[in-house]
Amino acid sequence: MALMHLDSIAADIHLAFWKIEEPEEWFLQQLALSPLEQAEHVKIVAAGRRMEWLAARHLVRVLAWNTGEPYIFQKDGYGKPYLLNSGKHISISHSHGVCAAMIAPLPCGIDVQKIVGKIERLAPRFLNETEMACITTDHKLLHLHLFWGAKESLYKAYGRKELDFREHIPIAPFIPNPAGGTCSGRVCKDDFEADFDIRYAVSEGDFVWVYAVQRMEKLAR
Repeated sequence: MALMHLDSIAADIHLAFWKIEEPEEWFLQQLALSPLEQAEHVKIVAAGRRMEWLAARHLVRVLAWNTGEPYIFQKDGYGKPYLLNSGKHISISHSHGVCAAMIAPLPCGIDVQKIVGKIERLAPRFLNETEMACITTDHKLLHLHLFWGAKESLYKAYGRKELDFREHIPIAPFIPNPAGGTCSGRVCKDDFEADFDIRYAVSEGDFVWVYAVQRMEKLAR
């Protein structure tokens, strides 16, 4: 059993993490892929990416089963995943042999990343001046990955693409806690503005997990 964690962070917000150990055939037996999904699956050349692709869908299936939601995995015109005939929102992520998924009544996003040193070179591409200024010397790599995961989560929750991570997804300054913690962020583009509550955790193997849920009070008109 490769289910690493299954949790409810609120009465109607659920998430799960999966360490991929099963062969590809096992996931194919668990999932009834639609013709469109089958066509997408066979186009993925790298075996590792195919496994992550399958495991993420299986994890959404596990969450749907546990919450009583229908499992018909679909993607909208922007490529954002959703469950057909369900009023819930879903999000998926995968990295280095692990995957994550969440389901919530409001727009949500989840991101998992393995901590790597190259993120320091990339930081100016996704952090604005205020965010760069608050990066701590202690736990610097963790802080950078938390900022990246927070922005990725909000990007997924928004779901319409074409966001500038520095301009359109500001994250409020925060001090990173290796034991896990919270922060907040916002998506603001054109006439759309929405605030998000963000949680994060660090697990064995140097994986950073970040997940966000939009606050009830949407600011967009």
